[in-house]
Amino acid sequence: MDGTLLNSRSQITLTTAKALREALSRGVKVVIATGKTRPAVINVLKMVDLAGKDGIVSEFSPGVFLQGLLVYGRQGREIFKRNLDPDFCRQAFFYSLEHKVPLIAFSEDRCLTLFNHPLVDSLHTIYHEPEAEIMPSVEHLVAGVDIQKLIFLDTAEGVATSLRPYWAEATRGLASVVQAVPDMLEIVPSGTSKGRGVQMLLDHLGATAKEIMAIGDGENDVEMLELASLGIALNNGSEKAKAVADVIGASNDEDGVADAIYRYAF
Repeated sequence: MDGTLLNSRSQITLTTAKALREALSRGVKVVIATGKTRPAVINVLKMVDLAGKDGIVSEFSPGVFLQGLLVYGRQGREIFKRNLDPDFCRQAFFYSLEHKVPLIAFSEDRCLTLFNHPLVDSLHTIYHEPEAEIMPSVEHLVAGVDIQKLIFLDTAEGVATSLRPYWAEATRGLASVVQAVPDMLEIVPSGTSKGRGVQMLLDHLGATAKEIMAIGDGENDVEMLELASLGIALNNGSEKAKAVADVIGASNDEDGVADAIYRYAF
């Protein structure tokens, strides 16, 4: 979604929406694999009439969400979920409080946090995620919910120079860090990825990687691009994504997804 299907203004252009509709009309199966929640994806695609029964995504369609930590199969039924360790989540939220760095916990269709912040608001207003629920304490937040992933929000410089070095070390043996966009650091369970989520969905649907084309841009897309028979990294993408791609496509601001569909999907 971000950086691939969505342009730099977090919008799906009419050109891209038209290409997706044409793909659907020709019998191409389009499945979303994203770091986002399912409600966020539905909200975005609803704006271009691509959500719902005849669209790409709904509560009753297959999809890979939250970096492959939630996978829905036929009829939108959950076929896989992986959670972070609650004690590790506590550690991360105490760090958030101490350093005053916003941290969001993703629990299926919910976003949870400890304090208001403009960056927390942007996750909802710009990135279309569910509005974050402010919890009264770390224990209130962690108790009684499964947390699939965490996202620290900061400037790109803050993520690169402070957050990523610290958490790359602090997560060792407990979790993994990954980035989809420069100003967010995501923490996910070890050994998980979008690529693994896509493979689980393929197995569930009785399909193989030889049958799919994948389009992405971030380092969180690397395993998925490697898995696909044709992996396309958009020109705005990270060097890690480009390094494993079969093709470097046009950027997300040049309707790179639409261009890839017309060139390779038909």
